[in-house]
Amino acid sequence: MTMTLPRILAIETSCDDTSVATLEGFQVRSNVVYTQVLHEQYGGVVPELASRAHMEALVPTVDSALKKAGWALKVVDAVAVTQGPGLLGSLLVGHSYAKSLALSLGAPLLNVHHMEAHMLAHFLVEPGIQETAIPGFPYLCLTVSGGHTQLVVVHDWNRFEVLGETQDDAVGEAFDKAAKLLSLSYPGGPVIDRLAQSGKPLFTFAQPQMPALTFSYSGLKTSVMRSMQARVKEVPASLTDELSDWCASIQVALVQPLLEGLQAASLQTGITRIALAGGVSANSHLRQSCQTLASELGWDLYLPPFSYTTDNAAMVGAAGYFAFQHQRYGSMSSAAKAKMHD
Repeated sequence: MTMTLPRILAIETSCDDTSVATLEGFQVRSNVVYTQVLHEQYGGVVPELASRAHMEALVPTVDSALKKAGWALKVVDAVAVTQGPGLLGSLLVGHSYAKSLALSLGAPLLNVHHMEAHMLAHFLVEPGIQETAIPGFPYLCLTVSGGHTQLVVVHDWNRFEVLGETQDDAVGEAFDKAAKLLSLSYPGGPVIDRLAQSGKPLFTFAQPQMPALTFSYSGLKTSVMRSMQARVKEVPASLTDELSDWCASIQVALVQPLLEGLQAASLQTGITRIALAGGVSANSHLRQSCQTLASELGWDLYLPPFSYTTDNAAMVGAAGYFAFQHQRYGSMSSAAKAKMHD
């Protein structure tokens, strides 16, 4: 007898991407992401504009996801949605819609923690994207994004132990700020990564001495700025003529603490199943360096497909499916939260 997997509609609106996915269990049937490009001109996400854009984009994105899956709305068995953390206005749009949808369908509401969803994206199975799921718990996850830099032991689908995190800026934020110093477009991480391919890490910066498994990027950002100022006095056109070398140098400097932290955490815990999650996990230098370490240290390494590194609803569906299996349903009185316990 074949067991029928639940059909889950998942919604993600925590920041500036409107995303809707359809899943049967962990099997992704569609994963549609509408990216708000309007923030580029401001050099960062404008919360009020983001929430308005979500209001305009959500219904068409739901329709697109259903169409790609070949589903009618009535076949949905549960609605998963990001409850937080994130921008409150953006979260409210998706969460309010999800509650209304679940109520109208008589389907369970599945509240999802955004960062936990990133870490559970490895369980997704999507033809041509991610063919096999992560083998099991526990695993050590480096979660790196514009708002988070954490080393987490994922003991189970609902049990996460934070071993260490940034004490100030997140690494993704540091990439964006460094890009701004170089007059590069937003978001800065992908631009620095691309330009670094043709450069060499010629410049060095002062790395802060941090306690084990903690990170700090505020001082490193200041060191980058001062190095630029000093170099420009010697070579006025340095930031344009040596742009690729600056990008390569910044990338190496920002990634190095992450690699050292991962090694220390693996040694401390004895866990050799290593996963990356979050937007910065798309960085080529980080991925290549982790692959080298995995080969040297005998790690089982799990790198998320690029479509699962940025904010997306498929990962929300993965966390939602776990909750569905354990009947952890959300209440209609539940609310979106800008901050949640990690």
